Amino acid sequence: MIIGYLLATFIGLSLGLMGGGGSILTVPILVYILKMDPKLSIALSLAIVGATSLIGSYGHYKKGNIHLKVAIIFGPFAMLGTFIGAKLSVYFSAAIQLILFAIIMMIASIFMYKGRKESQQIEKSSYNIALIIFEGIVVGIVTGIVGVGGGFLIVPALVLIAGIPMKMAVGTSLLIISLKSITGFIGYYDQFTIPWPFLGTFIVFTGFGIIIGSKLVDHIPAKKLKKIFAIFLLIMGSAIIYKEVPKIQNKNVTLRKSVLKKLSHIEYRTEKTVHS
Repeated sequence: MIIGYLLATFIGLSLGLMGGGGSILTVPILVYILKMDPKLSIALSLAIVGATSLIGSYGHYKKGNIHLKVAIIFGPFAMLGTFIGAKLSVYFSAAIQLILFAIIMMIASIFMYKGRKESQQIEKSSYNIALIIFEGIVVGIVTGIVGVGGGFLIVPALVLIAGIPMKMAVGTSLLIISLKSITGFIGYYDQFTIPWPFLGTFIVFTGFGIIIGSKLVDHIPAKKLKKIFAIFLLIMGSAIIYKEVPKIQNKNVTLRKSVLKKLSHIEYRTEKTVHS
């Protein structure tokens, strides 16, 4: 458990240093290191990501890096999508959820490795509200199903669709992530018994990490860190797929055998009835 809490600090540190990416480590840490149930891990990750992002967004708010008008448009629809995704999760097996999570992780690694081009883009006076709403719902559903914050999708959307500067997009993204992640957690709430003491302690450590990361961000070359972290995410995503795909194949084989057994039993009973 101590290792898990130390890694929780690392999650927060990553978020503080790089403005994202750390939250995508939460599910693998809970599942593969702390040996928690995958579905419960996704639910807990939403609470952890939500609380940690809220702590990070406060620092951005004090610096004036949160665009409240865009957050008010994007946020509610992202929250709705996340709640829907959390409810849809009951139709996915744990292995499928983890594979989807791994795919998202690998996509995130590509975005992170390529990096973001700093933009001095002039803020738009009007927005494509329909596109912002659509993006909010889609990102929200992804968040609800696989338990990732989705910052690597939100930030480009805010820059390209809403036309706000990069720094403000990062801060606004953290606020949106916190709102929709907490909503997703509420969507999962009735599916599990929540280990509150563990969850509270884990959040304290991630919060501690994000505060340290925010202080160190001006002293550590973030671009190099992001490239290293991107490679790490790619390797981890590949490892999860390698580990989880055989589970689906084995389940399909078992299901096929069960169906064939039932069909043969029905056929036997039909023949017996005909002969009698």
